[in-house]
Amino acid sequence: MSRIILCTINARYIHSAFGLRYLLANMGELKAETLIREFTLEVWPVDIVEQLLGESPEIIGFGVYIWNLEPITRLVGLLKTVRPDIQVVLGGPEVSYDQGNLPITAMADYVVAGQADLFFGQLCSQLLEGDLPAEKFLTAPMPDLKQLALPYRHYTEQDIASRVIYVEASRGCPFKCEFCLSALDKTTWSFNLNEFLREIGVLHDRGARRFKFVDRTFNLQVDSAVAILEFFLARMDEQLFLHFEVVPDRLPERLRAVLSQFPSGSLQLEVGIQSFDSEVQSRINRRQNGEETEHNLRWLRQSSQAHIHADLIIGLPGEGIESFAEGFDRLVALNPQEIQVGVLKKLRGSTLGRHDQNHAMRYNPDPPYNVLSTGAIDFFTMQRLVRFARHWDMIANSERFPASLPLILGASPFERFLCLSDWLYRQTGRVHQIALKRLFMLFWDCMTGVLGVSPPVSAEALGSDYASSGIKGRFVPGGAGNKPRSNSVFSNSQGGKAGISSTRDG
Repeated sequence: MSRIILCTINARYIHSAFGLRYLLANMGELKAETLIREFTLEVWPVDIVEQLLGESPEIIGFGVYIWNLEPITRLVGLLKTVRPDIQVVLGGPEVSYDQGNLPITAMADYVVAGQADLFFGQLCSQLLEGDLPAEKFLTAPMPDLKQLALPYRHYTEQDIASRVIYVEASRGCPFKCEFCLSALDKTTWSFNLNEFLREIGVLHDRGARRFKFVDRTFNLQVDSAVAILEFFLARMDEQLFLHFEVVPDRLPERLRAVLSQFPSGSLQLEVGIQSFDSEVQSRINRRQNGEETEHNLRWLRQSSQAHIHADLIIGLPGEGIESFAEGFDRLVALNPQEIQVGVLKKLRGSTLGRHDQNHAMRYNPDPPYNVLSTGAIDFFTMQRLVRFARHWDMIANSERFPASLPLILGASPFERFLCLSDWLYRQTGRVHQIALKRLFMLFWDCMTGVLGVSPPVSAEALGSDYASSGIKGRFVPGGAGNKPRSNSVFSNSQGGKAGISSTRDG
């Protein structure tokens, strides 16, 4: 039994609710009466309500995010129906902006916008004493990081054994990229480095080996970045894995020197390219030197063993398919291990709305608020590009086709993979859950029958990939034996070939 429960729904079990652990660490005298309860999207809201009520809480605080807004809305509705006396407090990015237009905020008792690390505990003290705030919608002041108790000792042994451990050496971001809520921060704030490393050392001593830094610009403060990397180098073993998000055009020699010392499999760098088009970058207030970015990516691939996860975004204001294709081909030529092709989302609180009229931006009104069409990319073409992104993740990012994929991509990676994506969708009507053995057979049909790769070359490459895939037996070419779906929705939007020329508006 506990008077206060901190609750959220994670997308997957491997994820851990970093924000809830900050709240617990800063509950003061109420910490002993506070519990964290995490669930996943697979658990029914009514079952979550049953478990929460079994703890007999007086206050439940929910962390609301883009991936859990809908199930937590249902959860709060059920909770308030069964026990309307329990005080429900909402926080998180999905309820920090445009609060009055959300059904979930109408059902809650209080809604807190902003970073509530210190504020939530103070609010709970008020509520338990009967000192109820006059307003429903509250704003937490920016906390002084020096006053925050760090959350890392609230990772349990089970967390350390089976979940990603999220950490941060800083908060905020000095950049103004309009698709990102961090643009609202305007600057960065750093935690005391010695205290931070001391706590991370305790985690490491407890057995933590997978650390994901959530800092938006890890390499912005070079001294701190080098100190953190050297801290982990001194503790390097075969299990250690680190993930950092880095600014792509800032890689000074001091940082390169320490990055080059990490062995294979220990370091992943998330590099946000988003677009190589300088006009598009300027339009969304993204400052990035394309040439320096290319130079740094080449260095990372040639002189380090880091795994590079590079991001591109489909549907940015004013960027058409030709510009995106050029950027995609440019990135493929740089050979990062993973290219994450994302679809633009208009997050609550972002300033992207200022482009809606000039660039005819149309977004999904429901989570994940993905762009549906723009003045440069019509709806049907956008659907093709979404399928392109999902097929790329399934095929290229899975690293199951290292010998075959280069033959598919050839000299025009975007156009040829779009052709493959269109063809796969016509055959299967799917962008996921295609059996691996069937996917190999589909690959064979498309390589030899559509993309013009010679059968002997295709057979050798696919045979090599098949042998490494773990599928029993050997690859026997012969086709997937599937006829295309006849419904016109699975055809190209413009009725032409699956190349760039068939996707232009008009």
